[in-house]
Amino acid sequence: MSVLPGPEPARSWRSLRRERGGLVTLGVARRVAGDLAGGLSGPRVRAAARGIRRLLEADGIGLADLSGRLEWVGQAPTGADVMALVEDVLHQETKAGRLPTVALPLHARDELAGVLVVAGASRMSPVREAADWISDALERNRLEAMADQAAQAELRALRAEISPHFVYNALTVIASLVKSDPDRSRELMLDFADYTRYSLARHGDYTTVADEFHAIETYLALQRAVLGDRLRVQIRVAPEVLAVAIPYLVLQPLVENAVRHGIEPRPEPGLVQVRGEAEGSDCVISIEDDGVGMDPVAAERILAGLGKGDSVGLTNVDRRLRNVYGSWFGLVVETAPGAGTRVVVRVPMFQPGVMP
Repeated sequence: MSVLPGPEPARSWRSLRRERGGLVTLGVARRVAGDLAGGLSGPRVRAAARGIRRLLEADGIGLADLSGRLEWVGQAPTGADVMALVEDVLHQETKAGRLPTVALPLHARDELAGVLVVAGASRMSPVREAADWISDALERNRLEAMADQAAQAELRALRAEISPHFVYNALTVIASLVKSDPDRSRELMLDFADYTRYSLARHGDYTTVADEFHAIETYLALQRAVLGDRLRVQIRVAPEVLAVAIPYLVLQPLVENAVRHGIEPRPEPGLVQVRGEAEGSDCVISIEDDGVGMDPVAAERILAGLGKGDSVGLTNVDRRLRNVYGSWFGLVVETAPGAGTRVVVRVPMFQPGVMP
């Protein structure tokens, strides 16, 4: 015989109200953190001040940046020179005033970032907690901005990273065909122009699978002219994924790695295969070579950003995919010494905010 649990004891109205209040507080705090994304000089500072006033139930709240510019919401305090309090904190980095009006410094990465002014607070401890929490939000937003700037800098490096060895070999082959096969020489020169234009042009953040595959085809056409029979190529892409939006320059660096680090070091002919297809609601693209491969531990170090300078492309692609789509959509690398390398890119067929 089974015993069924009895009904849960009814919770008091006070406990339900306290629980609901905690959820509301969490929601307001999350919105305030978003409003502070632009820092204390951003366009949403006033909205952040309104949220902080609601959390502290204060008469008025002021947020000042390092220039002393103050954004105030609520009732202006009586008998207190708010700007004098702000100036005191900016020059001394210590709290100024006493209840009911107080000013506290805000820090980001151990540096003074601004001032919080609170008027009409009943207790000091919540004000200190609010200042600490705002400082944490400012520091987190600054770190995220620095990470984004680093990723953009790496992308600019990718755009400028055309191997001089590849350029020299490609132009040498083109020049050698000018007299013997002028039509082929002209065709390769157009491919070279397309390749450099796509790599160096100022694109937006996103492009399409179709454009990335076109860049791949021009690059591989040039490499086949350089390497001859040493390089074989297979490219297959399903029509339904051609219009999928993806971050700019995520596929081309992977194909270049397959040729430069997989096929070129081996004396025998090698094969590079590029496939794109739909799997449910995802677009899956694989770049595979039967080249020299590498130690899986070395591949793991590269994805962790601990590789050498020539691995910046793989690291950058992995980081940008994770930043745009989440950790589930980073690169998957399958490799072993002498067994070639397979790199898999998985992205959603549609992602809000991602469009070419």
